[in-house]
Amino acid sequence: MDNSANIDGGLRGRKRQQTRQSVTAAARSLTAAKGLNGFTVEEVCEEVGISRRTFFNYFPTKEDAILGHHDDEHPGELMAGFLAGGGEPGTISESLLADLIQLTLDIWAAKVDSESETDVRQLIAAIKKEPQLVAKIVGISAEREAASRQLIAQREGVPADHPVVVMAVTAITAVAHHAHGTYFSASNTRSFPELLLEDARALKTLFAQNLPTTSKGSS
Repeated sequence: MDNSANIDGGLRGRKRQQTRQSVTAAARSLTAAKGLNGFTVEEVCEEVGISRRTFFNYFPTKEDAILGHHDDEHPGELMAGFLAGGGEPGTISESLLADLIQLTLDIWAAKVDSESETDVRQLIAAIKKEPQLVAKIVGISAEREAASRQLIAQREGVPADHPVVVMAVTAITAVAHHAHGTYFSASNTRSFPELLLEDARALKTLFAQNLPTTSKGSS
C-alpha cells in the first residue's frame, strides 16, 4: 500500500500549522510592542517571510492572527465527547451546563498545551495592550453563537432556537467573558480554570433563587 500521499499530506499539514503559528507569534509580538493599530499586515508578513496573500489564506484579520487559529483550539475529540454526553433526544440533559463548563476548560487546556510558555506570555502581553481582544477570544460573534447553538441542539436533540439552548449559550459566553477578562487583567495571579469555576458557581447560586410566577400587573 502506497502511503506517500498520506505522508505528503501530513507534512503539508504540519508545515501549514507551523507557518500559522509563526504568523500568530509575530502578530502577538508586534501588538504587545506597538498596539493593534501600530503595525500592518505587511510587517507581519515580512517578519515571517510570507506573502500578503498567504497571510489572508490563514487569517481574515490581524485580530484573528493574534488569537490563533480556531481549529487548533477546538480539537475534534473534545467536540465528539461533548456531543456524546446528551441524554434522551428532545430532553435537555441535566449535565448540560456542567458539560459546557468542562468543555470550556478542556478547550483552554488544549490551547495552553499546544502553545509554548513564550506564546502564552505574548498573548497576555498583546491583550494587556489591547483589552478589546478579550471579546474576540470568547467568540461572541453572531456566527460563533449560532455554531454553539447548533452544537448544543445536536447534542440535546432539540431545535437551535430552544429557549434553554439560547440561554445556555448566553450564560456560558457571559461566564467565559468575565473569567477571561479577570485572567488577563494586570493584577491577576489566579488561573483561568479557578476563575471560570468561581464564576460558574456564582451563576449556579444566582439561578437557584426563586423566580416570580407572574409579572406584576398581569391579570
